[in-house]
Amino acid sequence: MESKKEAPHAYHRFVESFPKLGECWELMRAAEAEACTGQDDGTRRLLKLAIAVGALREGAVKSSARKARAAGVSEADIEQVVALAASTIGMPASVAVHCWIHASKG
Repeated sequence: MESKKEAPHAYHRFVESFPKLGECWELMRAAEAEACTGQDDGTRRLLKLAIAVGALREGAVKSSARKARAAGVSEADIEQVVALAASTIGMPASVAVHCWIHASKG
Protein backbone atom coordinates (compact mmCIF):
# COMPACT_ATOMS: atom_id res chain seq x y z
CA MET A 1 0.00 0.00 0.00
CA GLU A 2 1.33 3.44 -0.87
CA SER A 3 2.27 5.43 2.22
CA LYS A 4 1.21 9.00 2.76
CA LYS A 5 4.84 10.08 2.29
CA GLU A 6 4.77 8.67 -1.25
CA ALA A 7 1.31 9.96 -2.12
CA PRO A 8 0.98 12.84 -4.59
CA HIS A 9 0.52 16.38 -3.34
CA ALA A 10 -3.09 16.36 -4.58
CA TYR A 11 -3.88 13.49 -2.20
CA HIS A 12 -2.43 15.37 0.77
CA ARG A 13 -4.42 18.51 -0.12
CA PHE A 14 -7.60 16.46 -0.43
CA VAL A 15 -7.10 14.76 2.94
CA GLU A 16 -6.29 18.08 4.61
CA SER A 17 -9.53 19.52 3.23
CA PHE A 18 -11.62 16.43 4.01
CA PRO A 19 -10.01 14.47 6.87
CA LYS A 20 -12.98 12.15 7.40
CA LEU A 21 -12.95 11.17 3.71
CA GLY A 22 -9.22 10.53 4.07
CA GLU A 23 -9.97 8.17 6.96
CA CYS A 24 -12.57 6.39 4.80
CA TRP A 25 -10.05 6.10 1.98
CA GLU A 26 -7.55 4.43 4.30
CA LEU A 27 -10.23 2.07 5.65
CA MET A 28 -11.19 1.04 2.11
CA ARG A 29 -7.57 0.38 1.24
CA ALA A 30 -7.09 -1.70 4.38
CA ALA A 31 -10.25 -3.69 3.59
CA GLU A 32 -8.99 -4.24 0.03
CA ALA A 33 -5.70 -5.60 1.31
CA GLU A 34 -7.51 -7.89 3.75
CA ALA A 35 -9.93 -9.19 1.11
CA CYS A 36 -7.35 -9.74 -1.63
CA THR A 37 -4.79 -12.06 -0.11
CA GLY A 38 -4.76 -14.57 -2.98
CA GLN A 39 -2.74 -12.42 -5.39
CA ASP A 40 0.73 -10.98 -5.17
CA ASP A 41 1.11 -7.20 -5.12
CA GLY A 42 2.00 -7.00 -8.82
CA THR A 43 -1.12 -8.92 -9.83
CA ARG A 44 -3.30 -6.73 -7.59
CA ARG A 45 -1.75 -3.63 -9.19
CA LEU A 46 -2.45 -4.93 -12.70
CA LEU A 47 -6.05 -5.68 -11.73
CA LYS A 48 -6.45 -2.16 -10.33
CA LEU A 49 -4.95 -0.75 -13.53
CA ALA A 50 -7.37 -2.78 -15.65
CA ILE A 51 -10.32 -1.53 -13.61
CA ALA A 52 -9.14 2.08 -13.98
CA VAL A 53 -8.66 1.59 -17.72
CA GLY A 54 -12.13 0.14 -18.13
CA ALA A 55 -13.64 3.02 -16.18
CA LEU A 56 -11.58 5.55 -18.21
CA ARG A 57 -10.42 7.32 -15.06
CA GLU A 58 -7.26 9.22 -16.01
CA GLY A 59 -6.04 9.87 -12.47
CA ALA A 60 -6.62 6.27 -11.44
CA VAL A 61 -4.87 4.98 -14.58
CA LYS A 62 -1.82 7.14 -13.89
CA SER A 63 -1.76 6.21 -10.20
CA SER A 64 -2.28 2.51 -10.90
CA ALA A 65 0.50 2.48 -13.50
CA ARG A 66 2.92 4.20 -11.10
CA LYS A 67 2.03 1.78 -8.30
CA ALA A 68 2.34 -1.21 -10.63
CA ARG A 69 5.84 -0.12 -11.64
CA ALA A 70 6.75 0.37 -7.98
CA ALA A 71 5.53 -3.18 -7.31
CA GLY A 72 7.93 -4.47 -9.97
CA VAL A 73 5.44 -4.95 -12.81
CA SER A 74 7.14 -4.76 -16.19
CA GLU A 75 6.30 -2.15 -18.81
CA ALA A 76 5.37 -5.03 -21.12
CA ASP A 77 2.75 -6.28 -18.67
CA ILE A 78 1.37 -2.75 -18.20
CA GLU A 79 1.19 -2.33 -21.99
CA GLN A 80 -0.72 -5.63 -22.28
CA VAL A 81 -3.53 -4.17 -20.19
CA VAL A 82 -4.02 -1.51 -22.88
CA ALA A 83 -3.89 -4.07 -25.68
CA LEU A 84 -6.43 -6.31 -23.93
CA ALA A 85 -8.76 -3.39 -23.27
CA ALA A 86 -8.75 -2.07 -26.85
CA SER A 87 -11.52 -4.28 -28.18
CA THR A 88 -13.71 -3.39 -25.20
CA ILE A 89 -13.12 0.34 -24.71
CA GLY A 90 -12.39 1.21 -28.36
CA MET A 91 -9.43 2.64 -30.20
CA PRO A 92 -9.76 6.35 -29.24
CA ALA A 93 -10.05 5.44 -25.56
CA SER A 94 -7.14 3.01 -25.86
CA VAL A 95 -4.93 5.71 -27.36
CA ALA A 96 -5.90 8.06 -24.52
CA VAL A 97 -5.17 5.40 -21.89
CA HIS A 98 -1.83 4.64 -23.55
CA CYS A 99 -0.94 8.35 -23.32
CA TRP A 100 -1.98 8.49 -19.64
CA ILE A 101 0.15 5.46 -18.81
CA HIS A 102 3.20 6.96 -20.50
CA ALA A 103 2.56 10.33 -18.82
CA SER A 104 2.63 8.54 -15.45
CA LYS A 105 6.30 7.71 -15.90
CA GLY A 106 7.08 11.14 -14.56
